[in-house]
Amino acid sequence: MSEQANPFESLQEQIDDAAEYIDVSPDVLERLKHPERVLETNLSVEMDDGSIEVFKAFRSQFNGDRGPYKGGIRYHPNVSRDEVKALSGWMVYKTAVVDIPYGGGKGGIIIDPADYSEAELERVTRSFAKELRPIIGEDRDIPAPDVNTGQREMNWIKDTYETLENTTAPGVITGKALDSGGSEGRVEATGRSTMLTAREAFDYLGKEMEGATVAVQGYGNAGWIAAKLLENLGVKIVAVSDSSGAIYNEDGLHAVDVKDHKNETGSVSDYAGAGKEMSNEDLLTLDVDLLVPAALENAIDGDLAQDVQADVVVEAANGPLTPDADDVLTERGVHVFPDILANAGGVTVSYFEWVQNRQRFYWDEERVNDELESIIVSSFDDLTNAYEEHDLPNFRTAAYVVSLQRVIDAYEEGGNWP
Repeated sequence: MSEQANPFESLQEQIDDAAEYIDVSPDVLERLKHPERVLETNLSVEMDDGSIEVFKAFRSQFNGDRGPYKGGIRYHPNVSRDEVKALSGWMVYKTAVVDIPYGGGKGGIIIDPADYSEAELERVTRSFAKELRPIIGEDRDIPAPDVNTGQREMNWIKDTYETLENTTAPGVITGKALDSGGSEGRVEATGRSTMLTAREAFDYLGKEMEGATVAVQGYGNAGWIAAKLLENLGVKIVAVSDSSGAIYNEDGLHAVDVKDHKNETGSVSDYAGAGKEMSNEDLLTLDVDLLVPAALENAIDGDLAQDVQADVVVEAANGPLTPDADDVLTERGVHVFPDILANAGGVTVSYFEWVQNRQRFYWDEERVNDELESIIVSSFDDLTNAYEEHDLPNFRTAAYVVSLQRVIDAYEEGGNWP
C-alpha cells in the first residue's frame, strides 16, 4: 500500500485528466484546482486530569460556485492539511456529479479518538465548533460526519453553534440523530449508493449479480452496509477486512454476522465462519468479480494494481486508488467506478436532511431511499453517456468530465467578481 501519494496532487491530476476532454481555459482550470480558503487552528482543550492538550484542526472550503460548501469532519491521527484540501476538492466534484446544489468542504482534527474519554472528545468537538462558527451556517458551509465521527459529534456541533448564535438552526450540520433533526436513511446512505453503483455497473457491463463474488476492504459503516445490501442482491461476500486484517471464505461470509462479531470483539479477526485469515493487501488482490475498497485513501498504488484480479472495482472510500493505480487498471481493462459517484449517497442524503431541516418537514425512509436511488441511477447514466460520447479511457475520467463541466458552467454563468 502506498504511503507516498499526496492526495491533493492526486486530485489535481484527476482534474487535469478530465480537462483534456472539455473546453476550459488554463486560468479557469487553475482556479478549480485549489481551495478558496483553508482554516488551520490549534485547539487548547482541558483533559480529564486538568492538563491542557493542543490539537491541530483544519477546515477547507474548496469551491462554492454551485452552492454552500459541504463535507465531513474526520478525527484521525493522519489528518493533514493536504488531505483535507484533497477531500474538500473531491466533495466539489462529488456534489456536481450527482447534481445537488453544493460546493465542497472538508474538515479534520489530528487525534486518535480511542485515546480519549467521551467527555474529552466532547470538549474537543465543542472547541472546534467554536472556531468553525464564523465560517459555517445553513447557507455558508454545512459540515457532516466522516471517519471516526458520527451523530454524537454532529449533535455537539449543532448545539454549540445554536447556543453561541442564540438561534435554532438544524440545517447548520447534517448526519445528526433523528431527534436532533437528522434524516431517515442517512446511516445507510453511503453503503446504499455503493450497492446501487455496483448494481448499475454490472447491468451496464452485462454481468450477473446473482452469485458474483465480492471482497470488501474496510468494514466500517460504508463497507459493512454495502456488503449487507449487495448480499441482498444475491452476491457472495467471500472476504472482508478491517485494520486488524482480513477474513476469507470461498463459500461466503454472512455480512450481518461478521458485523455482530466485530461489534462484540472490536475486529473481524477470529470470526468463526472464516475459512482463513489474510492481510488487507491479500484481500485486494483476490480473484473476485467485484472489489469494494471501503477504507482510507491510497489503498491501491501502481505496484499493487498490477496484482488486482477483480473484474470490477467500486470505490466506497475516498481516493482509494492512486493515479498510477488508475493508469494500470485502465490499461489492464479493469472497470473502476469512482468514489465521487459510488459513495455520494452520504452527501446526497445529507442534502435531503438539509432540505428537510429548512422546510421543517420530514420524510419517511422509503421516500429517502427512493429519492437516493433516482439520483444515483440518473447520475450513473450521465457518467456512462459521457464515457461513450467522448470516448473516454475510464469511468473516473467520465465522472470528472461531467462534474467539472457543471462547475465551470456555474462559474461562467456567475462571472468573476473582482
